[in-house]
Amino acid sequence: DVYKRQAYKSMQRPRIKIPPRGGIEFMTRVKICGITNISDARYACDAGTDAIGLNFYPKSPRFLSSAKASEIRSKVPSGIQVVGVFVNADPAEILDLCRTFRLDAVQLHGDETAATVEQLSRTVPVLKAFRVGSDFRVTVLQDFSAATAFLFDAADPAPGEGALQYGGTGHRSNWKVAQEAARRHHVILAGGLNPQNVADAILHVRPYAVDVASGVESSPGAKNHDRVREFIHEVRRADQQLAASKEEVRMT
Repeated sequence: DVYKRQAYKSMQRPRIKIPPRGGIEFMTRVKICGITNISDARYACDAGTDAIGLNFYPKSPRFLSSAKASEIRSKVPSGIQVVGVFVNADPAEILDLCRTFRLDAVQLHGDETAATVEQLSRTVPVLKAFRVGSDFRVTVLQDFSAATAFLFDAADPAPGEGALQYGGTGHRSNWKVAQEAARRHHVILAGGLNPQNVADAILHVRPYAVDVASGVESSPGAKNHDRVREFIHEVRRADQQLAASKEEVRMT
């Protein structure tokens, strides 16, 4: 319980400060996912991300060995959330890695059940990912009420195999569905985000957070530092627009 309270507290930490307009502040949290090396981790943290994602799914091109994960984790400054990404992993294994690498939260990016989410949420905050298309029903989220937030992603069949790719596809999720869900839930918007469209995504969906991997990469697992910086800059710009528009409404 102590571990869970400390981890949850870190998730609520407001890092991106928008210049106040009449006491109103907006902040969309940022998670740079699929970090595979110390250089990218340091740059993301220095650029102002709120969280980084470490991938523990063996079939992912961004998968980390225990040695590499430990190396990266040791260099992440306090206050930056470290999220472990898992796909259909055994809950006991997930909790073991949480303890080993001091993970602040876990992201379940597979077909995990509501029971698994509830089980893990007793110990660590859970971000449950969904592959969201036009036929996705927001009411499904009610079954996963133990989750701290819901990540909306897109996935497509792996070429020539017909198997699902769990995230990192670069394909865009359904913003209309995400917008509907964001009215009632903490939604982390992912899927096809990049520096060119993230501001529009925030203005349209109003998510709790945005998550990016391939949209700021030169190749899978290799972050382009200029794109990371531009992405976070665009998030802040969108937040400023939201704050300004809210203030204009207040003043009328």
